[in-house]
Amino acid sequence: MTRRSLWTAAAIARATHGRVSRAFQVRGLSIDTRTLEPGDLFVALGGVRDGHDFVEQAMAAGAAGVLASRPVEAPHVLVGDTFLALQALALAARERAVDARRGAVTGSVGKTSVTQAVAAGLALAGRSHASIKSYNNHIGVPLTLARMPENTERAVFEIGMNHADEITPLSGMVRPHATAITTVGPVHVENFPDGESGVARAKAEIFDGAAPGAVAVLNADNRWFGCLAARARARGLTIRSFGRAEGADARLLDFGVDAGRGLIRAEIGGRSLDFTMPQTGAHWGLNAMCVLLLLEALEVSREVGVDALSAFAALPGRGAESQVHLPGGGVFTLIDESYNANPLSMAATIASLGTRKAGGRRLLALTDMLELGDEAPRFHADLTRPIADAGIDRVFCAGPLMKSLWDALPSTRRGGYALEASELAPMIAGAVEPGDLVMVKGSNGSRAGQVAQALRALDSRAGGKG
Repeated sequence: MTRRSLWTAAAIARATHGRVSRAFQVRGLSIDTRTLEPGDLFVALGGVRDGHDFVEQAMAAGAAGVLASRPVEAPHVLVGDTFLALQALALAARERAVDARRGAVTGSVGKTSVTQAVAAGLALAGRSHASIKSYNNHIGVPLTLARMPENTERAVFEIGMNHADEITPLSGMVRPHATAITTVGPVHVENFPDGESGVARAKAEIFDGAAPGAVAVLNADNRWFGCLAARARARGLTIRSFGRAEGADARLLDFGVDAGRGLIRAEIGGRSLDFTMPQTGAHWGLNAMCVLLLLEALEVSREVGVDALSAFAALPGRGAESQVHLPGGGVFTLIDESYNANPLSMAATIASLGTRKAGGRRLLALTDMLELGDEAPRFHADLTRPIADAGIDRVFCAGPLMKSLWDALPSTRRGGYALEASELAPMIAGAVEPGDLVMVKGSNGSRAGQVAQALRALDSRAGGKG
């Protein structure tokens, strides 16, 4: 489908106080020539690699014009600073979309999955807009906002952070009518002298820019719920809670798995709700409750929300499953949770694997969890408890931090250890049997994704596709 015009050069110039070299109009925005689509505005950001050096490539890829801070050989709008101009364009997009109700999602675990599931519900409900991938930082948020069409009815934005005072300006930019904090846990704690308490305060910054009358959707099971709720109320937000705890507005009663689908039994607003979705991770029970409450706060009916969740497939690296056919016959199931990892998400996915029915064994392939500070060895060793509780049969570990887990594991659960992630897949390939469930989990920086990719490539069928 042809994309509609998003911005004219004149409108860009008005929003950014820039100067037009010659008229053009764009259908999207890009900061990267590798992902630029024909008709995009190429924003030549500065930095280690100056975007102005890629203008020729951008135009060859089909860019309609350039936002630049120095004259270039292409139709352009000239501004003093392209990053500040991108922010100005984002604010102009927000102000012109007068009917758009905006949601914002953050959290230590699950924010991308929840954001994308909410986006699926918004798309069913009408003209919508949403973050793509994990565009959740000081560049990704204004880029996503600047891409919002004028006729948008509802939008959702993912907002992330590594340090204090990073979410506040982004919340102020989005000015959300509804916010959600999926949970708070020991993620990025190396950047906070007071550890997890500092993380909680930083996540609560999402309330700082909220629009009058906004809603805060919070996890009642999280130990920081009281602190977050107090901060939200102080900012004038209305609290909506989700969790397994009695009294939660959206209460998860049970989550099970059958025939490759998650079975959810819940109670929302005193009414029973039962539905299935193509997600088998147990953490999706609470994710679904969060999604439904945020959708309702954005004026999307519960029925539409359930329809969206019932069709919402796992995202790459976040629970996607493959059937891998072994050369000697038989199949094992690969569960790819390799996108990222921290102690909370590790415990949740390990517990989820323990609930799955398996024709064979349950195998775990784990790489290092990063950004955990001085407590990192302890966090890794502590995984022995959820592994034991889930009844995991064999654990394969890679990385210097995972050595702490390997040393703590009983010999009966040790599958193999390697210093490098690249050495892990061959070990698993030599051990896996038909009917086994194999889950891969770890941080991006510790190359968990490469392990999952190598295991998919074991498939005996053409192309190695599971």
